[in-house]
Amino acid sequence: MTQTKKTTTRLSPNPEEVIQDYRTAYQSRQVSLIGRREVMSGKAKFGIFGAGKELPQLTMARVFQAGDFRTGYYRDQTFMFAADLLSFQEFHSALSWRSSHISSIPSTSTWYSHLSTSC
Repeated sequence: MTQTKKTTTRLSPNPEEVIQDYRTAYQSRQVSLIGRREVMSGKAKFGIFGAGKELPQLTMARVFQAGDFRTGYYRDQTFMFAADLLSFQEFHSALSWRSSHISSIPSTSTWYSHLSTSC
């Protein structure tokens, strides 16, 4: 019987990547909270958001490479943000597009500046 020796590789995280991942997770959570508030206040009819799914989504975005295939998931907003497939402005504009008649929704620039200065 032949024994094979397993080698383990220790990954040392890059501090800048850790900070960027934290910012992405934080901003994604804020997007979820804002969206939930819009639904609960009646400004939006329905919403499913990715709150609580940030870490697995960030991990998945880190390991995916060009050519990898994935099926869309209805709570994958953090993955989309981390993989640079969707910006916070685009996400917000998609939410407010349906509710453009409601004047109390903040503009994209105001909404995004709140997120970018919160971290």
